[in-house]
Amino acid sequence: MTLISERPGPGAARPYRFPPVVRRSVAGGDVVAAHLPGHNLAVAALLLDAGAGREPVGREGLAVVVAKALEEGTTRRDSTAYALALENLGTELFTASDWDSFQVSVQVPVQRLLPAVELLAEAVRTPRLDPEDVTRVRDDEATALRMDWANPGPRADAALRADLFGPGMRHGRPMDGDPESVAALGVDDVTGYHAEWLTRPGTLLVAGDLDRIDLDALAAAAFAGATGRPADAGGPFDVALRDERRIILVDRPSSVQSTLRLGHVAPHRAHPDHVPMVLAGTVLGGAFTSRLNHLIREVRGYTYGIRADFGTSRRFGRFTVSSGVQTAVTAPALVDAVGEISRTQADGVTEEELAVARSWRAGQLSVELQTPRAIVSALATLVVHGLPDDYHATLREQLLSATEAEVSAAAARYLHPQGLTLVVEGDAALIRDELVAAGLGEVVDG
Repeated sequence: MTLISERPGPGAARPYRFPPVVRRSVAGGDVVAAHLPGHNLAVAALLLDAGAGREPVGREGLAVVVAKALEEGTTRRDSTAYALALENLGTELFTASDWDSFQVSVQVPVQRLLPAVELLAEAVRTPRLDPEDVTRVRDDEATALRMDWANPGPRADAALRADLFGPGMRHGRPMDGDPESVAALGVDDVTGYHAEWLTRPGTLLVAGDLDRIDLDALAAAAFAGATGRPADAGGPFDVALRDERRIILVDRPSSVQSTLRLGHVAPHRAHPDHVPMVLAGTVLGGAFTSRLNHLIREVRGYTYGIRADFGTSRRFGRFTVSSGVQTAVTAPALVDAVGEISRTQADGVTEEELAVARSWRAGQLSVELQTPRAIVSALATLVVHGLPDDYHATLREQLLSATEAEVSAAAARYLHPQGLTLVVEGDAALIRDELVAAGLGEVVDG
């Protein structure tokens, strides 16, 4: 058995070609499609500007409850009849929501796409929203959140978000809400949200063999009965960076490990420096070979893994580091993590590290964007963030051509070690004094 002492170098990124994008306006809405010649499977998704960012403060989690309530039947069919109609086409209704969008989709053989879109539109435009069903869906979601929030992580995530964006702003609250906000939702909240946001035309996204798909017919089905106009998306938030680091201590008595969340605000998704920023984050903490994972996992042995990246949406972004470490090494792990962020911000990246990051990020495109569903997700990115139609077609070259100077400049510009909020969820009685002694910033209870 031979042991290899040196890590193998990166391989060449596989070639990738994004399919041509087709746009048209039909029946009062917009259609954005990608041509996949010869594919027998097709995906259609109705993209609506009804994401979590549209929820009122205090009603967090509303979009998720609305999404799940759509599967409880329509004004034409009860839940059983609707489920059977979908099953007869060999599909199901897929719902998803994030900060910026609300998406409902179907995936079927291409010859069944039109009736599947008709069923999709039936659920979106005319859901039954029976009070008993809505109440049950809400209670199920609240129960699921209570179980989730009993685990380490959600409280730390919420504390970081509140500190970065402010608890009085919707974006300063958890995207999917918390057990209390969801439990407080009423039937009127759900029906009102539907009437306000899900009756607008939206955008129909299609990925499939367009030679066998009638886009006009699909659009007519998707936009039938829609009313209203697109809402103003709004511009990026102007959120100030923190002047000094601070540590927020979220007490979790008797915990055998500490959950770490470090972060600060960052640019939005459509920012022109997105690619070098992503590559800087990849070198620092976005891959298994990253600086943070090498130091905190491989050298120190403090954790099974640590990640850092720039998470972005339409109106805001944030840089975040996430990990879980042994309680006894909480303070040293934080010191090392902040030190590595500071080093990357001050010194930039090396060509050797960047070569690995470029190859991995560019090579992922050929893996991640293979299926019709993945292509539809990429089309949604274009629409939500106002990106050009050739964005994905040119992304590989943008990644591979990014220079050491450009990525190092992005690290210097968008990493702010002095403005970090450090959230620690752990046994406060055991770690508070060490956190204070570490001198990383003021320690406050969260």
